[in-house]
Amino acid sequence: MTINIKKCTLEDLRRLQEISYETFNETFKDQNSPDNMQVYLEKAFNLKQLETELSQPSSQFYFVEFEGETAGYLKVNTDEAQTEEMGDEALEIERIYIRSPFQKQGLGKYLFHKAFESAMELNKKKIWLGVWEKNEKAISFYKKMGFVQTGVHSFYMGDEEQTDFIMAKTLN
Repeated sequence: MTINIKKCTLEDLRRLQEISYETFNETFKDQNSPDNMQVYLEKAFNLKQLETELSQPSSQFYFVEFEGETAGYLKVNTDEAQTEEMGDEALEIERIYIRSPFQKQGLGKYLFHKAFESAMELNKKKIWLGVWEKNEKAISFYKKMGFVQTGVHSFYMGDEEQTDFIMAKTLN
């Protein structure tokens, strides 16, 4: 079983877009209207938006590759790139997605370990993320990884306001 983690560059832009569309759609299409999904996908994952995010020095993207295929990705943010004001001692996991054919292979844990490794290298004291309150599978996984709910914030899927739980873990 060969698993690799590779930092994304601007050369990976189209592949990042394809995987972003695929994984977000797979995860949330059944709980959201097609119109709201389309609006969100076009806004969040258009090439210009992804290029801006990839060019942000305080954001990093990583692909996880399984047996030579791109299985998913991780996006982490620090400093001003964080989606909530959490201070300079925090690292945010903004996105962590695994394509459905590759789920249940432990790849999410590999990406989590990469996020923890990044946080430690940057001397961060806390790692946090936002997760939709209805995404029970993800919430359960994050709890197993040692995260606890510390708050909530709004997330907009098209014109629908949704609630995300903010979950955090203090690092040793």
